[in-house]
Amino acid sequence: MVRARTEERRAEIVRAAVEVIAERGYRGAALGTVAERVGLTQQGLLHYFPTKEALLVAVLEERDRWDTGGGARAMADTWRPDLLASLVEYNAMRPGIVQTFSALLGESVTDGHPAREFFAERYAQVRAAMADVLRAEFGERLPSGLTPDQAAPLLAAVMDGLQYQWLLDPETVDMPGTFRAFLDLIQGTEAT
Repeated sequence: MVRARTEERRAEIVRAAVEVIAERGYRGAALGTVAERVGLTQQGLLHYFPTKEALLVAVLEERDRWDTGGGARAMADTWRPDLLASLVEYNAMRPGIVQTFSALLGESVTDGHPAREFFAERYAQVRAAMADVLRAEFGERLPSGLTPDQAAPLLAAVMDGLQYQWLLDPETVDMPGTFRAFLDLIQGTEAT
């Protein structure tokens, strides 16, 4: 019973953090603001999430569950390449979450960063899931000649690299259009 209430409270805090990030962006998402939204002090919030990074990782984990219907591995069971393009379009509508993901990803490459393990595990799962998605669609060789295992890290790299470019210059970088063009390229189809 206590554990269930703790999990409910953590979920409430994560939802509030998502709202604050959407409104104020990554840098403006102060722990105090999130705590206030859920009726806690900042110290009370730290009982559930000991650091801002821990809360932001929980937000990203929740984002992955929303985006893929259960996390990166669940993607392989339900996704197709065209749905990946839809996910990129959806991301273009939520810059605060994309900014949080990108900022934490960049910081996580340093030794000892609290989000490092999250991103290392996430990328391993994403690469495997994307390879499975491509394998289900094309078999062991894409029309472009790449294997699913060769194309999967390219898909992840392009998705995340486009996010950085789009965040820096959203008026110039057409994130969804460029990603669709990349899908055409790896699938060996004519650009749409």
